[in-house]
Amino acid sequence: MIRHQTKVRVRYPDTDKMGVVYHGVYVEYFETGRTEMMRDFGMSYASIEENGVMFPVLDVYVKMMRPARYDDLLTITSTMSIPTGARMKIEYEIHCNGERIVTGFSSHAFTTVDTMRPVRPPKAFLEMLERAAERMNDEG
Repeated sequence: MIRHQTKVRVRYPDTDKMGVVYHGVYVEYFETGRTEMMRDFGMSYASIEENGVMFPVLDVYVKMMRPARYDDLLTITSTMSIPTGARMKIEYEIHCNGERIVTGFSSHAFTTVDTMRPVRPPKAFLEMLERAAERMNDEG
């Protein structure tokens, strides 16, 4: 398993009339966690797309236990296994002040940029994830 944490501060435009984070914004936070995880492990979305592969979202699930509010500092934990086929799933937890407030996941397919046909994950992507997993094992 590969785990990564990213911090985000709730911005005013992320909130709704009730003063809490609008539910759709949590999906954006998931994307921030996923994007920063890949960047920290050595590969950006842009570099994958430059090599002709995308991973569009197939489905996403969000469970909210408690709302986040303007100016809260959130920790997004993204967790995934190394994919073995043309799909991957990333699980998320969002914490505020040490309390888990949101959980969820996103599932993705690996596709070609031009035809959107399913493909295996790029070798460089898998190698990046393997290095990240080894690093985590070494760290305990």
